[in-house]
Amino acid sequence: MQKILVANRGEIALRVMRSARKMGIATVAVYSEADRNSPHVQFADEAICLGPPPSNQSYLLGDKIIEEALKIGVDGIHPGYGFLSENSKFAQAVEKAGITFIGPKSHAIEVMGDKLAAKDTVKDFDVPMVPGVDHAITDVAEAKQVAMEIGFPILIKASAGGGGKGMRMVENVEEFEEQMDRAVSEAVSAFGNGAVFIEKFVTSPRHIEIQVLADSHGNVVHLFERECSIQRRHQKVVEEAPSSVLSPELRARMGAAAVQVAKSCDYLGAGTVEFLINDKHDFYFLEMNTRLQVEHPVSELISGVDLVEMQIRIARGEALPFTQDDLKITGHALELRVYAEDPLNNFLPSVGTLHRYRPPSGEGIRVDDGFTEGMSIPIYYDPMLSKLITYGETREAAMRMMIAAIEDYEIEGVATTLPFGKFVCQHEAFRSGNFDTNFVKKYYQPEMLEAAMKEEARVAAALGKALWLEQHAQLEIPDAGATDWWEQRR
Repeated sequence: MQKILVANRGEIALRVMRSARKMGIATVAVYSEADRNSPHVQFADEAICLGPPPSNQSYLLGDKIIEEALKIGVDGIHPGYGFLSENSKFAQAVEKAGITFIGPKSHAIEVMGDKLAAKDTVKDFDVPMVPGVDHAITDVAEAKQVAMEIGFPILIKASAGGGGKGMRMVENVEEFEEQMDRAVSEAVSAFGNGAVFIEKFVTSPRHIEIQVLADSHGNVVHLFERECSIQRRHQKVVEEAPSSVLSPELRARMGAAAVQVAKSCDYLGAGTVEFLINDKHDFYFLEMNTRLQVEHPVSELISGVDLVEMQIRIARGEALPFTQDDLKITGHALELRVYAEDPLNNFLPSVGTLHRYRPPSGEGIRVDDGFTEGMSIPIYYDPMLSKLITYGETREAAMRMMIAAIEDYEIEGVATTLPFGKFVCQHEAFRSGNFDTNFVKKYYQPEMLEAAMKEEARVAAALGKALWLEQHAQLEIPDAGATDWWEQRR
């Protein structure tokens, strides 16, 4: 494999290209007109403009990407995450064109991309499931009857869903029909598929996911877990590895279950198996993401494995260079997704220009980003600016480093989730490890963050004034009448 095209943009495109370059592989960037001057375009050895800014006129044009790849002799296509990364038809078309798709086979993408099909695929592999139905429902009366049999609270979930879309929690029978209609409508709008299914709502859930790697020689390993319970609108904001609540025994059982899920669909490459854990530490299979995850850096740091490099090596037909027994957890890693969103205004997107953009640096700090100072935030794509990752020997050390890194991160021109990340790391529930996916609902109010930011500003102003007074008091005024006044000035 001599040349790889990265069918993505921003920080993940750069992330893939860095590993490829380290391996001596040439890279090709694709970009929309809005991303013409983006860092990933400048970093690549070659670059191809796909079209206007909207995704459906650029990054989602699978046929055009393949056509351009064939023109310049590309050996492999890496989809990153989002866009075409979990599109089984795209993966199939890439392979049909004689190009290696750096990811799983189309069958695994298709099966795991449908939550009901995924459940059906893994049901014979001794993987715990959330109580619920194993078929799609569109009839409201039938769905209500099923919900009453399972017992409230329940979750209505889009079969083809993801990212929290087409998902509704229902606490009682009176609100069921309204929430069912909303879930179906949202599923149709987001995925073109109104099929939903019903599950028991897991109380006090924690969202734990297991990173897996599988090669074409029958080897499957897991690289331990990531804790992803700090979420807003069912989407992750803060992730860490390892989880503070998993015992070695529970970690081993969940890892083994994740490996079984990968084997059930004949998986190839890097993937993530997601689970819910209740307050009694019972775990249930949720879904499998058939791609590289946004939060993969925390797994890389605690395992010492470059996941992108492994993806490329597996795609080339190589066997994994390690076994499960070779892998161990070293240290602790945290990741904050730095979104251009306003945490004081319900995390709504914040559009503008990065008048100042200075990420932190230093030992134990990693920033995966795709922006530079002076760039504007496009309205067409996900508003994530970067991923801020810290790594330390202990969880406490990683948290201290994260708080310091957030304070050193200079961004002006747009609101970001940096203050929210600091709020999380300073909150007792997070620090103690006693939290779940309801953290934002339970503990976060914009007024609290605003008050904290005002207090920080007040302290900073008071400190600045005290330093100025101290320096002013020490200032020596030269005697202008003295013959050596110039030397006094110096």
